[in-house]
Amino acid sequence: MVNKEFDLYDIVEMKKPHPCGENRWKVIRMGMDIRIKCEGCSHSVLMPRKEFVRKMKKVIEKHSEKQQ
Repeated sequence: MVNKEFDLYDIVEMKKPHPCGENRWKVIRMGMDIRIKCEGCSHSVLMPRKEFVRKMKKVIEKHSEKQQ
């Protein structure tokens, strides 16, 4: 089972790549809805948390407090 725990500003990989060709997304808003931003073209997408968890493949990079 892949770790599905994610936090704000983590970089995640989705099951399907974005049309621009990039598959790295940054979590920029968390709540009942999750907003993610494509690392390639900076397009952002808002989706319900349940849908996001289903479509997320894995966490690529964890954000740490030191990086801010």
